[in-house]
Parts: sequence; structure tokens; C-alpha cells
Amino acid sequence: MKTLIIIPTYNEYENLRPLLDTIFSYAPGCDVLVVDDNSPDGTGQLADQIHEEDSRVHVLHRAGKLGLGTAYVAGFKYSIEHNYDAAFEMDADFSHDPKYLPDFLKAIESADLVIGSRYIPGGSTPNWSFSRRCISGCGNIFARFMLGIRVHDCTAGFRCYRREVLESIDLDTVQSQGYAFQIELAYRVMKQGFQITEIPITFMDRRVGQSKMSRKIVIEAFTYVTRARFGLVPMPSPAMRKQSARIEEVSTVAHK
Repeated sequence: MKTLIIIPTYNEYENLRPLLDTIFSYAPGCDVLVVDDNSPDGTGQLADQIHEEDSRVHVLHRAGKLGLGTAYVAGFKYSIEHNYDAAFEMDADFSHDPKYLPDFLKAIESADLVIGSRYIPGGSTPNWSFSRRCISGCGNIFARFMLGIRVHDCTAGFRCYRREVLESIDLDTVQSQGYAFQIELAYRVMKQGFQITEIPITFMDRRVGQSKMSRKIVIEAFTYVTRARFGLVPMPSPAMRKQSARIEEVSTVAHK
């Protein structure tokens, strides 16, 4: 399966090279697309340099800091245009451990969307503060209750989509960012009737650099869920799949 790992970057110079080295140690057959928002620390230039060294690395430069959601949409379009069979969402800061990539690649063989879940048995957030646990946990409960999303971790950002899923979504109508972006896509995929599988991951805070989390991102997520619940967000009709969405959990896999 031809697979692309999409990594949005903004000031991730220190993380980028070690992350790519680790990714290719676990998934040497995958390609990576770095979507850089004109990072002032030179991340984009470093990505170009690595591209010259390794043909598996591709780079998409954007004019400025345009947001996580639009970065992934640009990456999804790239994956479709270049005939990839599957596309990952993955953070650049090691919060998403590359050691889980083989688990995703195995799961996506029989699923349409695979989500790395912090909230199923085997998943965890060991170094989070109490307040961050509350915000994330309550946000997930709120989204699941309001929208009927049968996913334990609908704000998770470590995911793998099959091409058919991305082609079924009108990507030009996706406008959310941050948590809201992840909720919106999970909701759309579920409404289309695709099979969603969750696998457990341990989510760690970034190794170096500053977190991109903000109050604005949290407020946007709650606003999107509320608007979607009351039909104030346009939702394309589920034309591609008629059956109900199937949600599965995959048991913990040991990593050596």
C-alpha cells in the first residue's frame, strides 16, 4: 500500500531530522510530506535539504502560519493527486511516537480510518497535567454525546485514512482547525458509513519547542460541536457508503 505521512511544521527545526530518521526506521516504505508554514527557524529549508538527501521526503511550502486544518487538507489533496493509497496525520514534535506506525499500517489493511486513541485500554497520557486531562476528556465526552460519534478519542491527531475516505470528503468545505478539525473529520467519516478502527497509543508531550495549544483552539472545538449538533454546519450527504459506520478497538500491541 503506497502510503504518505503528512507532517505540518512551524518552528520544528530541532525535531524534524530526528523525527524523520525515526519514522523511516519503523516504516521505511512510507513517504513523508512536510507541510511548512514559512517557519522563521528554518524548518522549511531543512526539509528541502533532507529532500535532496532522501527521495521519500517531500516538501510543501506555504506563505505563512495558516493553521493545522488547512495544512492537513493541503496534504490530503497532495496524497490524492500523487496516487497514494493511504495518508497519515502526524505531529512533528514526537507526541505521536513513530513506533506505532507498523500497528497503523496493519490496521489500515482492514479499516477505512485508523485512529491512535489515548482513551481505550492500552492508551494513556502519562505526563499531562490535571487541567489538560480534564479539557481533553470533557471535550471528547461532549463531542461524542452531542454528535453521536462512536469513537473514544475523536480529538486524536494521529490517524491514517484510506484514499477512498479522503475522496469522499469535500475537502474544500473543511474549515475547522485544531481539535475542531479532528472532530469534524471523524464526524464526516462516521456519517459516510466508513469503518473506523482505534488502536491504543501513549501520547507524550513534545520533546523540544513550544506547544501550539491555545484557548482559541479549545473554544473553536466546542463551537463547532454545538453548531453541528443543531444543523448549523453544512454536512455533505453520505453518498458513498450506505451502511452504518463500524467502530472497532484493537488490543494493545507490545513494542520491543
